Amino acid sequence: MGMREPLGELGCGLSHALEVMGERWSFLILRAAFNGLYHFEEFSAELGIARNILSNRLVKLVENGVLERTPSETDRRKVEYRLTEKGLGLLPAMLALRQWGEHYADICNPNLVLVDCRDGQPIRKIGIRAHDGRELGWHELGWQTPDKIGTPVERHNVHYAKEGV
Repeated sequence: MGMREPLGELGCGLSHALEVMGERWSFLILRAAFNGLYHFEEFSAELGIARNILSNRLVKLVENGVLERTPSETDRRKVEYRLTEKGLGLLPAMLALRQWGEHYADICNPNLVLVDCRDGQPIRKIGIRAHDGRELGWHELGWQTPDKIGTPVERHNVHYAKEGV
């Protein structure tokens, strides 16, 4: 099959992800949640987002199981928006997008570096790894049907622009 995937396929995980997260405010709300914000007012103040848009995005993220809405332990009149397991599962995608933006943005000077708490060292760039841990490039990937897993895939010859070429 190579890298040819039926683009209209409804079972595609990317289609589902974009349905849930497909616009910038959802990503920025998620980033804020990963940074420890829980309350509507905190999201509003930090992001500068219109209240109606914030409310709509929070509802959608809750409906899709990315965030859960729970009463605050300190003030039962307030609610908190907490990451669910499904929401936490978006962290690698968020980090990959951030790293891509930092690499390709014309003006990007991150004043914070994400590090491993244990030793304070920066995390590695998010990458694609084979089942045995080897790092893979785009040219080493191909699509395979589930019934043929374990069978090598012949890669179609696809042309793309390389940096510096």
